[in-house]
Amino acid sequence: MSDDTAPPKIANRFRGFLPVVVDVETAGFNPKRDALLEIAAVILEFDDNGRLQPLETYACHVEPFLGANLDEKSLEFTGIDPYHPFRLAKPEHEALQQIFQPIRRAVKDSACTRAILVGHNPSFDLSFVNAAANRCKIKRNPFHPFSSFDTVTLAGLAFGQTVLARAAIAAGMEWDQEQAHSAKYDAERTAELFCTIINRWDISTA
Repeated sequence: MSDDTAPPKIANRFRGFLPVVVDVETAGFNPKRDALLEIAAVILEFDDNGRLQPLETYACHVEPFLGANLDEKSLEFTGIDPYHPFRLAKPEHEALQQIFQPIRRAVKDSACTRAILVGHNPSFDLSFVNAAANRCKIKRNPFHPFSSFDTVTLAGLAFGQTVLARAAIAAGMEWDQEQAHSAKYDAERTAELFCTIINRWDISTA
């Protein structure tokens, strides 16, 4: 296969950034005060035909950090019991390392310079990731500190929908409301939505 017809390398497609889809579930809206309870990340890759696809999902339940606020309305919305023993939650530092390590490895393997967070309203997810990394004094946060890709905007452009469930359905995806609002499920559906939109736009012919 010649260089002209080779599938695009992900580092070239996104200006050196590796897009990683992230979703978090939290006990409120304040990243410095409210607990991070779940985090999931989906690493992406191009297949042999040059189509973007999910590669691997990493997910972890997180123990509330010492002194964290737990907003009752947020817990009712997500249905999460932060101290349920079957959550098998990990301390925040351990949970972040479980997510960050494979991302760092993927950045290196893909010849990218840094990961960039992809999310549905990603400023929320990125603020909690950054706040948790700062609390845990993790110096090698793999994500760009403020840039992100927003599937709300992309879905509004591609399908005229901004709510994740409606955008997914408009994109021809299945949606299970019973599984929604878990970090793993929402991250995987957001990843599928992002890949669907990117694969509709061939920059070589744009």
